[in-house]
Amino acid sequence: MNNKENIEKENKENLESTENVDNSNLQEETPANSQEEQSNEVEELDEVAKLKAELEESNNKFLRLYAEFDNYKRRTSKERIDYMQSAGKEVILSLLPILDDFERGLEAMNSASDVPSVKEGVDLIYQKLLSTLNQKGLKPMEVVGEVFDADFHEAIANIPVQDENQKGKIIEELQKGYLLNDKILRFAKVVTGQ
Repeated sequence: MNNKENIEKENKENLESTENVDNSNLQEETPANSQEEQSNEVEELDEVAKLKAELEESNNKFLRLYAEFDNYKRRTSKERIDYMQSAGKEVILSLLPILDDFERGLEAMNSASDVPSVKEGVDLIYQKLLSTLNQKGLKPMEVVGEVFDADFHEAIANIPVQDENQKGKIIEELQKGYLLNDKILRFAKVVTGQ
């Protein structure tokens, strides 16, 4: 039994020494592992902080850009309203001298006995008005004898015609049409041949 006891004792000692070696290895690895884990955690925290900072910076940029765009919309809206309110100012200023001429013409008609001179004065005022409007881009349409075009003309009536050349063409102009800078301002009201 002595031998048996000795063997058991040796086995027990071997086991203890193995456990001690394993424990010492574990103890040696544990600080290294915890340092690696700690450095990984620090790196992760740094990465999270970096991402939060980038997100905050992006949000700030977005808010500034949104505010700038909102200011732009308000400014352009105000400019558009101002422009619409003062758009006719230039035209009206150019028409004021013609209004003055009409007032003088009306005063002259009250005391005038010579009809041809009054007619001539009214004709001069009309020519001045037409010239001023032409300078602003207004052009009258010349439509009599032209082929009817629904893009420029508005047919009020169709009348039968004897001449085949006048079919589909404008016979009479009831209301003059106008172009403003080559865009239709008012359609010409016409009578066409059928």
